[in-house]
Amino acid sequence: MVKGYNGKILRVNLNDHTYEIEKKEEEFYRKYLGGRNFIAHFLLKELEPGIDPLGPKNKLIFAPGILTGSPIGGTGRNSVGAKSPLTGYYGEAEAGGYFGAELKNAGFDALIIEGKSDKPVYLWIKDEEVHIKDAADLQGKKIAEAQKDIEKQTGESTVRTALIGPGGENEVKFASIMNDITHAYGRTGMGAVMGSKNLKGIAVKATNRLEFHDRDKVLEIAKWLNENVDEYCGWAKEMGTPGGLMDHNINDGLPTRNFSEGSFEGAENISGETMHSTILVGRDTCYACPVRCKQVVEVEEPYKVDKVYGGPEYETLASFGSMCGVSDLKAVAKANEICNAYTLDTISTGGAIAFAMECFEKGIIDKEDTEGMELTFGNGGAMVKLTEQIANREGLGDILADGIRHAAKTFGNNAEKLAVEVKGQSVPYHEPRTKKGTALGYALSPTGADHVHNILDEFYVSGSFAIDEIKALGIFEGMPMEKLDYQKVRLYAYRVMWTSLLNSLVMCLFMPFTYDQQVEMVNAVTGWNTTTFDLAKIGERSINLTRVFNLREGLTPAEDTLPEKMFEVGIFDDDRKVDRKKFKEAVQSYYKMMGWTRKEGKPEKEKLMELDIDWANKYI
Repeated sequence: MVKGYNGKILRVNLNDHTYEIEKKEEEFYRKYLGGRNFIAHFLLKELEPGIDPLGPKNKLIFAPGILTGSPIGGTGRNSVGAKSPLTGYYGEAEAGGYFGAELKNAGFDALIIEGKSDKPVYLWIKDEEVHIKDAADLQGKKIAEAQKDIEKQTGESTVRTALIGPGGENEVKFASIMNDITHAYGRTGMGAVMGSKNLKGIAVKATNRLEFHDRDKVLEIAKWLNENVDEYCGWAKEMGTPGGLMDHNINDGLPTRNFSEGSFEGAENISGETMHSTILVGRDTCYACPVRCKQVVEVEEPYKVDKVYGGPEYETLASFGSMCGVSDLKAVAKANEICNAYTLDTISTGGAIAFAMECFEKGIIDKEDTEGMELTFGNGGAMVKLTEQIANREGLGDILADGIRHAAKTFGNNAEKLAVEVKGQSVPYHEPRTKKGTALGYALSPTGADHVHNILDEFYVSGSFAIDEIKALGIFEGMPMEKLDYQKVRLYAYRVMWTSLLNSLVMCLFMPFTYDQQVEMVNAVTGWNTTTFDLAKIGERSINLTRVFNLREGLTPAEDTLPEKMFEVGIFDDDRKVDRKKFKEAVQSYYKMMGWTRKEGKPEKEKLMELDIDWANKYI
């Protein structure tokens, strides 16, 4: 009997409102685990090359991991993927909350949505009962309103949901999907894909629970985390990601005014410390997790911010704060609420607004384009207004809703040089001019610039706590943040193999588990004899599958690069920037270390054979 998973994948066809349950054998789970690997496998095998990401032939895949649904903190995350409407390449996002565990406990290891409904619907899953319900009365509603209506219609006050708001319905190309109101599948426009299918949401209720091979061992690991959470995750319990904002600012690593500067004079006003002493009213968490790192804020004036939508994390504070030159924390909190309520990615939304602000200040666009709005850095009111315009595709927001790359082409006048994006996706707010490994990861990410399946160089300097951890992968010495040579490339290659694995497990990056503990988890849950080597290879498998998908969709090495600002604009006292020649050499070094061709970055035939995915060779 299978343990830790169900052996079943649910396929729903919205064209004719039917569904089927597909069974998978143990080998499939051992090879792919879940999450990213499931998504890449199905998209590569089942999508026709060159399809319209917002057309009915795209598929939207929700994929928990092999550990999802266990009582171990940090294992409650879930992945969703499709061909991205923002980049045109592989799209994927992760979220915490409770939805993934509920889907697993309901009896399914993944959910594949196909086709397009002829009318608005939502999917209602109770254990293995599947219903496609009319959602006409939910259209246009924000997330919290839709959640209440679904609870009433299903009669389940604890139903777990994945929903889109007006941003997703309007097919904003960086629209998110929200788990349980506050947990965002933020990146790559998965909400737009959901909207294109006339699917308002998915509601799940499970009355069953998964069985595990060695329940005592699973509970032992869960207990270890609960007992040691203060020691290893104290920073996350105390203030979460917002607690890092001031450190970034002090070290010239807080992107400011569309990456024109590295520190912000108003940083203290938008810091985690200020948020906690002024507008914070609570903390939230994910399935089985003792950390409670999620922020919950409430504001009464001058903006009404409802605590039901949670609160801003670091990326959001930087996105609507320093990036837009806005030091008004309440305005930042309001923009965050709009994004969660309407379903927009906060990183991409703030990045688009900051880009538009710089274009306005440099005369590329003017008041005629903004309909009279004074779109200058620091104008919090304009920032809030434009956030809502993006969600509703109104005015300038309609142009920005298709992403920075599209907006730059529309504006013209060399606006492309101000567009801070990779493969069409906005760059997150970890400064690549100081963190050269992070810069490499932005360029090589299969989803466009991303900080999660990446490395943050400050963790790997000499003396860092992470050096002992990384020794298990054969990296024995720390290295400076700004170093970019074969040793940094090797560090990136090895560590990202593991972070890509975590996107297949699907696990939280904040957890302090060692590599050996993660192996123990998989074996205790499933009864397998998995090893560290085996798991690392699963991570490498996902990197190669996503690479093959992107190459098939037309990716060239010219896309494995950074925005022009990173090469041309130095923002520090010593005018640091990324050396273009050295960076290109580092990218090509990575290609070769991965067993890819140096010129094209194409996986060699034998590499895919070695990873036991030789079936993927026919796609490139």
